[in-house]
Amino acid sequence: MLPDATLPVPAALVTVLASFAPLFTAPSFRTFTMLACGFLAQTGKRTVCGMLAGAGLARVWPHDRAHWFFACARWNPGDLGLAVAKLVVALLVPAGEPVTVAVDDTLFRRRGRKVWAASWFHDGSAAGPAKTGYGNNWVIAAIVVRLPMISRPVAVPVLAKLVIKDTRSASRLWLARQMTAALAGVLPGRDIHVTGDAAYAGGELKKLPSRVTWTTRLRKDAALHGLPPARAGRRGRPRSKGDKLPSLAELAATATFTAVTVTRYGTTATIRAATVTCMWYSVFSTRPVAVVLIRDRSACGYDLALVTTDTVTSAARVIERYASRWSIEVAIEDAKQVFGTGQARNRTA
Repeated sequence: MLPDATLPVPAALVTVLASFAPLFTAPSFRTFTMLACGFLAQTGKRTVCGMLAGAGLARVWPHDRAHWFFACARWNPGDLGLAVAKLVVALLVPAGEPVTVAVDDTLFRRRGRKVWAASWFHDGSAAGPAKTGYGNNWVIAAIVVRLPMISRPVAVPVLAKLVIKDTRSASRLWLARQMTAALAGVLPGRDIHVTGDAAYAGGELKKLPSRVTWTTRLRKDAALHGLPPARAGRRGRPRSKGDKLPSLAELAATATFTAVTVTRYGTTATIRAATVTCMWYSVFSTRPVAVVLIRDRSACGYDLALVTTDTVTSAARVIERYASRWSIEVAIEDAKQVFGTGQARNRTA
């Protein structure tokens, strides 16, 4: 039983919450533990007051105590997220294996002139042809893990950054790279494989740490180049990239496709894939990349093109890694529909 708790708390949960104690002052940690327990126990809306009610403290603590925790208490959500990431990797990722991170963004609809950083954003889940919505847009980083009781990969969100227009934080890719660098900093000795959709490709990726690889969908108009030629012993600066390669359609027409067996989206199937090692200079600078052309349903050409800085992993594994990105979309949807993420409101003065 935790202090002030009016309901029994499992010992395993107490142990997990205790690992976060160094991130808070003693009073704030007590509030944090009770709100966390209330969040899990609450079957209705998980607003700030809802978490108090879930913990059985609605008539014991003043509501200001919970609101003050989110508005004024001395703790950093980023530090808490990194602590969660270390815990997830220690418990759910086998020792020595790389860590797979999925990145995506989602819109929490908000209204009102006093809603901080609210604006119009693309919202793929919006009803109707106009895929836009007004509110807060969050870029989320999740660690993808495998659980013995579930056949599909599971994404555990650990970090989130708010998109703020007219600032540097307006770039979703910049925010994703910042979170990736932070994860690499707290997970020494671990390779990190990041995967995201086509929106997460741009010049920011020239600054990736060496231990981080990036896998994303390749745009049809991507300007690809061959690897730089060997030095010919002449004076002057050597070439940083090779000749420009033809379009993806032309590459697919001349590439050698081989059969590979992949497990993705809950099924195992045999498809055909071809790999081309080259450079995407405008995005990854001089770092070589592997372009994986996937022929799934078509008899010729290609159905999907992926690009990754991981040039040593097989095409089948790269395809499965990209497919695991789907788990973060499931996690975001479950967070909204099942756990009520985004229901809480900040009080205005």
